[in-house]
Amino acid sequence: QVQLAESGGGLVQPGGSLRLSCAASGNIDRINGMAWYRQGPGDQRELVADITSGGRPTYAHWVKGRFTISRDNAKNTVYLQMYSLKLEDTAVYYCNANIRSGTDGYTGDYWGQGTLVTVSS
Repeated sequence: QVQLAESGGGLVQPGGSLRLSCAASGNIDRINGMAWYRQGPGDQRELVADITSGGRPTYAHWVKGRFTISRDNAKNTVYLQMYSLKLEDTAVYYCNANIRSGTDGYTGDYWGQGTLVTVSS
């Protein structure tokens, strides 16, 4: 069974930095695109950034250079480095990946359980 597990969330002051990680595990044949989403209090879940299997990133327009998405294909892991954090970045951050199962060849989207990022002074 394929699983995604995020880590790295926590409490940070405005202007601070955090690095989120998300590792995929299980019987994996191939990982296609990977992405980070977030959902703030009372908000809908929104895309933060995604990255292709070849490493090409795309960012939400509001990121404006503050976040960097990367991946380590050897470790089945995607990262989100966040700088210059703002109060409005407070949210639960979710990892998403499109994965082909090595068990039955099923390809679909998988989600992590989420990691809370709180930006507060």
